[in-house]
Amino acid sequence: MSVTGTISAVTEKIVERSKASRRRYLDMIDEAVARQPKRKSLGCANVAHGFAACGTDKDALRNGSAPNIGIVTAYNDMLSAHQPFETYPDLIRKAARAAGGTAQVAGGVPAMCDGVTQGETGMELSLFSRDVIALSTAVALSHQMFDSAVYLGVCDKIVPGLVIGALSFGHLPAVFIPAGPMTSGLPNEEKGKIRQLYAEGKVGRDALMEAEAKSYHGPGTCTFYGTANSNQMLMEIMGLHLPGSTFVNPGTPLRDAITAESARQALAITALGNDYRPIGRIYDEKAVVNGVVGLLATGGSTNHTIHLIAMAAAAGIALDWSDLAELSAAVPLLTRVYPNGKADVNHFNAAGGMGFLIRELLGAGLLHEDVSTIMGSGLSNYTKEARLGPQGELVYADAAEASHDETVLRGCGKPFQLTGGLQVLSGNLGTSVIKTSSIPNDRHVIEAPARVFHSQEDLQAAFKAGELNQDIVAVVRFQGPKANGMPELHRLTPPLAVLQDKGFRVALVTDGRMSGASGKVPAAIHLTPEAVDGGPIAKIRDGDIVRLDADNGTLEVLADLSTRDAVKLDLSRNEAGTGRELFAAFRNIAGSAAQGASIFGVGR
Repeated sequence: MSVTGTISAVTEKIVERSKASRRRYLDMIDEAVARQPKRKSLGCANVAHGFAACGTDKDALRNGSAPNIGIVTAYNDMLSAHQPFETYPDLIRKAARAAGGTAQVAGGVPAMCDGVTQGETGMELSLFSRDVIALSTAVALSHQMFDSAVYLGVCDKIVPGLVIGALSFGHLPAVFIPAGPMTSGLPNEEKGKIRQLYAEGKVGRDALMEAEAKSYHGPGTCTFYGTANSNQMLMEIMGLHLPGSTFVNPGTPLRDAITAESARQALAITALGNDYRPIGRIYDEKAVVNGVVGLLATGGSTNHTIHLIAMAAAAGIALDWSDLAELSAAVPLLTRVYPNGKADVNHFNAAGGMGFLIRELLGAGLLHEDVSTIMGSGLSNYTKEARLGPQGELVYADAAEASHDETVLRGCGKPFQLTGGLQVLSGNLGTSVIKTSSIPNDRHVIEAPARVFHSQEDLQAAFKAGELNQDIVAVVRFQGPKANGMPELHRLTPPLAVLQDKGFRVALVTDGRMSGASGKVPAAIHLTPEAVDGGPIAKIRDGDIVRLDADNGTLEVLADLSTRDAVKLDLSRNEAGTGRELFAAFRNIAGSAAQGASIFGVGR
């Protein structure tokens, strides 16, 4: 299958731009490849420490030459999406033994629940936790006892961090194992309405708590299409999940069968066998473009305009926002899942899910088929649905020929819109991104006076005081990586949505982030340069006219900024408490949002 001209041209541009850094990366992982278990070359004391507590697997690890899986787990009880992982290591060990191999928990990584920390000071650690997870993954795998690795993670920063860490050990095969979404609870749209009513003071805390508890009600990923579920889509469309495994609910026989088969597949693709498939080779320029196309076609999380840059850089691949902008103009929007619609990810899966989506995009020449995946050569292996066979085994069937619900999922011949769900904006304020898939068509262009804030709390206070009942572009600055770790500003959504529902022309401009679940209010986010670096956003004054044009990809202030000095802000309040003092080094060296906001640099 051939790809369209735009897909081909963007891919070739990335390949050329990445030539030197990608070569360095591949040389590094090639040097690390071992055709015998690495533990065989370790000292006797080293190996003895490694198998000392391994019970029935001790002899196999001591004397055998069968492959050994390293399990890197992000299990904890704080994330509903990660709670099911508590039992996965035993499932994986049993499946590995049955297949003639072994498995050990190599290590755990931290996993923050952004839902718990939203609007709190802990959120200032959230983005940097991605790089901590990458570092923790490297520590886990540094034992060098492993021939392959499986990664247990789902949520926002966890999967990108695991990918970055896995790519540092790019000579090892990597299978990512999801836990799946929780079953559908209170519809996300109804939950959003209660939040707005609470913001207006029309309902109390009890009503809000009841709505939240009915929405987030059990194990599994939150059901809206935010960063966590965008992560899972990416892992499947980039060939790092088993086909059809992404949106199967936890605690089901099918989910357990997928987990066991994932372990067997991790054993089947090591350097010890005949089908060696290291993640560093799978995660190439074509796979990266496939991931971007998937994100655009599904209206995925804006957070991935940061994470995809950082993940690609870890593989020596130089992706930038101009690539996303070019691809967005060529990729149609094929899904409507909250906040881009009323459905949740369970409805998406029932409508045809990933198998249908991938087949449609392949057929339209929008995905590279000629890629390597954990399942072998070719992305066509992913045009399947996962099912249980008569003996409880995992089997595959062809994906649905037609969508079962065209209000949720459509083919390329009848898209919801002709362009992707994300757009890059540029102009005299710098460069930013906007999620267009959930914005009403009549709100794609906003021109209104600016009101400047230095925190989301200040905006909320102004809203409660009745100061914002007018057309307004809310400018919330000093929220970038160097200022305070670039927290999500999710608490801005209810008050701005209330103003928009009153009929006012409303938009947000910020050098911070919004939740991947944020929706209907136009928001130019991740603005670079950030205010702390003296970016133009630091020169905006109350009353300046700001124009956001998502249709033409522009963001401008209609004022002469050349004679103004950039505002400076005392940021000492962000430097201590809730562990923030430990992240001072991260804030000092973090790259811009356009560079992945990473402490590791770009283009390595």
